[in-house]
Order: sequence, then C-alpha cells, then structure tokens
Amino acid sequence: MMDIALPESLAQARERLHQALLEAKRPLNDATLLAVSKTKPVSLIRQAYALGQRAFGENYLQEALDKQIELADLNDIVWHFIGPLQSNKTRAVAEHFDWIHSIDRLKIANRLSEQRPSHLAPLNICLQVNISREASKSGVIPEDVKALAYEAAQLPRLRLRGLMAIPAPADTLEAQRKPLAELSHLLTELQTTLPQAPLDTLSMGMSDDLEAAVMEGATLVRLGTAIFGARGAVNS
Repeated sequence: MMDIALPESLAQARERLHQALLEAKRPLNDATLLAVSKTKPVSLIRQAYALGQRAFGENYLQEALDKQIELADLNDIVWHFIGPLQSNKTRAVAEHFDWIHSIDRLKIANRLSEQRPSHLAPLNICLQVNISREASKSGVIPEDVKALAYEAAQLPRLRLRGLMAIPAPADTLEAQRKPLAELSHLLTELQTTLPQAPLDTLSMGMSDDLEAAVMEGATLVRLGTAIFGARGAVNS
C-alpha cells in the first residue's frame, strides 16, 4: 500500500471539516477535529502535533498510557479516551485523560468521579448512546439517556459535556443523517432538562460520515483513517 503523507492527509481532513461547516452554514470554529491515533506510533502523533493538532483519541488504555509517557513533554495535548471502559480500568482513565466519550452506565461514572485526582480539573465526559440499537454495540439506549445524564451531572469530579454515538453504517447521506439527527435532538432535550450542565458537545462523525454529522450539529468529529490512513498504512 502506498504510504500516506501526514501533512497532506491532515490538511485534507481539516479542509474537509472546513467545507462541511461552510455547507452547513455553521461557524468555522464550531467543530473540533479529534485525531484518532489508536494503533499509530508516537512518531506520527508528534508529527501531527507539530502540524498544530492537539486533540487525540485513544481506544486501548495501556497503549495510550505508554504513549502519554513518551509524549510527556507535549504538555498541551488533550487526551480523549473513546473506547469501551471496564470497571477495573477506570482509575487510569480518571488520572490520565481529559475526556472520556464512552460512559454508558452509572457504575463507571461513579468510579471515575471518585478516582479523579483533586488537583486536576473535573473529567469531561460524554454519554455513549446506542443510537442505532445494535446488539453488538455499547451504549445506553435513547430512552435511558435522560436518567443516566441526570445522575452523571450530579457527580462532583465529572463535567457532563454531551453525547457520543457510532451509528450503524449507511449508504446515503440522508440515511446517515437520520440517527445523527436523533442524537442531536436528545442533546437539545438534555439542555432543557439539565440547564446547569455544560452540555455543548456532540461527539459524532467519522471518516465515512463526517459531512452528515456536521449537518446535524457535531462539535467533535473523530477521524482516524482520513488522517493516518488504514492500520499499518503510514510509515513511522
């Protein structure tokens, strides 16, 4: 496979987001590009950082912790944990990440709040919603979002920022937009019922559905392949 040139692919990803925001008639600073760096070497993260990228998403805890040690000199990286989280791993996420996108039960939220060090800012969280109701995916079902959000918003060491979803793949823009619009509507409802929470985040949109997500209000778009190429496709 042909090597990917990171400066070009990152510039293309930024331009794609820029154009999507223009098309959606939204401010150009209304959405942030989250570079999904799972399985990618530290050298590529450093290269993306040198090109101005600051937000990075990781799925695998031990891999992410190892990277954080190697990149400790880059003290303004914003680390997002976007993978499933087991109870026995909450402490490491609470101690070493700025965001987690995959909260789907109160037990995990409680542990994160209890384990978040007091010298750090509260941990930003998104609730993961199983918006397409797929048996194979994690996430709280839409009907249970309000109850979980209410409980999570009370936890002292967490900041409930919004919702995350990974919809089922769809072939058309219209089909892609439907579940994303549902997620956006859920966030609007939460903003009404929980006005005290800083609910400003929709983490949705990946390499295949970025445009649909931006049309429906995404504020964090998670791009991995579009920036770094397929697994193993980019030289370190």
